[in-house]
Amino acid sequence: MNAELSGILMPESFKDYGPNGLQVEGSREIHHVVCGVTASLALIEEAVQRKAQAILVHHGLFWRGQSGVVTGWMKARLALLLKHDINLFAYHLPLDAHPTLGNNAQLAKVLGFTTTGHFGEQNIGALGLSIEPLRNTQSLIERVELALGRRPVCVGPDQSDLSNATLAWCTGGAQGYFEAAIEKGARVYLTGEISEPQAHLARECGVNFLACGHHATERGGARALGLELAQRLSVTTEFIDIDNPA
Repeated sequence: MNAELSGILMPESFKDYGPNGLQVEGSREIHHVVCGVTASLALIEEAVQRKAQAILVHHGLFWRGQSGVVTGWMKARLALLLKHDINLFAYHLPLDAHPTLGNNAQLAKVLGFTTTGHFGEQNIGALGLSIEPLRNTQSLIERVELALGRRPVCVGPDQSDLSNATLAWCTGGAQGYFEAAIEKGARVYLTGEISEPQAHLARECGVNFLACGHHATERGGARALGLELAQRLSVTTEFIDIDNPA
C-alpha cells in the first residue's frame, strides 16, 4: 500500500514539514482502511472499533521542530496504534497539491471552480474561475456555507459582479499566501484560517479574504484518496469525519 500511495502522490517531489508515507508500521495484511483529516486519538479509536489495519490521514503524528519525546498525547496515540497493530500513513503537501485527488482540487470541485493556474510556495496554491457566474461576495459566502457546512469569516469589501473574477484558494493554514494571491490578480482568496495581518490587507487592497475552516477545507483529499485506493487495491476504505471547529 505504501508503494501505491507513493506512486499516486509522489512525495519525493515536495519539501515538507514532516515525513510523508508510512509513519507507524502495523499489520502486514491490510483489508480495511480508515481515512480522516488528522491522526487524532478520536480517529484512532474509531479505527479500532472498525477493526481497520490502516489509517490514512493528511495530518500525521510527526512534524519538524517537535521535541521527539513520547509522552502525554503522543504516547496515548502511539500506544493505541501499536496495541492494535494499525499502520499509519500520512501525506501533507502531496495531498494538498494532487491535481485531482488533492485538497485544493476537491475544494474547487465542491465550490464549482475551474483551475487555470497555480501560485505560492511549490505552486501549492490554485488560481481559477467560478464555473457558474458569481453575482457578488455574498453569493460566494452562501456557496461556501452550503458546500462546507459552516459559514466562512469574510473580510474585505462587498464586491459585485465576480462573474469573471480571478479566484485564488489554498486549503488549511495558508493565510501566508494571501499577498502572493493578490499579486496574481485575485479578487478573492479562500483558505482555512485568517491571522491578524490578513484582515488589514484585505481591506487595504480591496480583495476578499474568506477563512473557511482549516479542517473543513481539508476533508476532501483524504476522502478522495481513500476511494481511489479502494479501486486500485483489494481493500475497503471509509472516511470518518472527526469534527473540528478550527
